[in-house]
Amino acid sequence: MNGIIIYWSETGNTESMALRISDDTKFEAKRVEDVNVLDVLKYDNIVLGCPAMGAEELEETTFRPFFDKLLEKVDNQKLFLFGSWGWGGGEYMSLWEDEVKNSGKNLGCKGICGNGDASSFDEDEYDAFLNAINN
Repeated sequence: MNGIIIYWSETGNTESMALRISDDTKFEAKRVEDVNVLDVLKYDNIVLGCPAMGAEELEETTFRPFFDKLLEKVDNQKLFLFGSWGWGGGEYMSLWEDEVKNSGKNLGCKGICGNGDASSFDEDEYDAFLNAINN
């Protein structure tokens, strides 16, 4: 299976997560600003990373418009979600997962998030996340 990691990061926490996932999957990691939806659609596994912003929302200026366009066009690809939070407990991940499921698209597994950078991942959850991507 081929795959790509697309992420948005303001403070570097989500970027550190993207790079860790990239190291462990060998998927290329790209900032959302550096890709377009049509290029991403050629991958079987699309791993998306965005931190919680505002009131537990996806970043609205760059990531949200990309994600909305992707969700309209994605077909048989599997979507995997990750991100970081600094307040609120990461509830945004459940909302994001529900958005993918309610759209009828293929959520590859439960999303993973942590309070801070890649070192904040629960290691058992991270292993399950990687296992889902690799299967």
